[in-house]
Amino acid sequence: MRSTTQTKDDRINLRLKHQAKLVLERAASFEGQTVSKFILNSALSRAEKTIKKNEVMILNAQDSDVFFNVLAAPVTFNNTLMDALREHEQRVTSK
Repeated sequence: MRSTTQTKDDRINLRLKHQAKLVLERAASFEGQTVSKFILNSALSRAEKTIKKNEVMILNAQDSDVFFNVLAAPVTFNNTLMDALREHEQRVTSK
């Protein structure tokens, strides 16, 4: 069985106050991690929460029913929508 090793090619550098560095070092030591590993794990955890908050929509049962019923309903092209589509065709030159 072949194992693949991923190399770490990218870097992020940051400047911080000495007191902040001491806090990070202390926290990392409690976790038994290097400061780099602690910062990376903390940042990734926060990034995942931020992405979930901005990309995931949670609906209750009633709102979910309304949402999917609207998606399933046939589209009606009223004059305002037709005008917007015509304007889009005139403004957008590349597709």
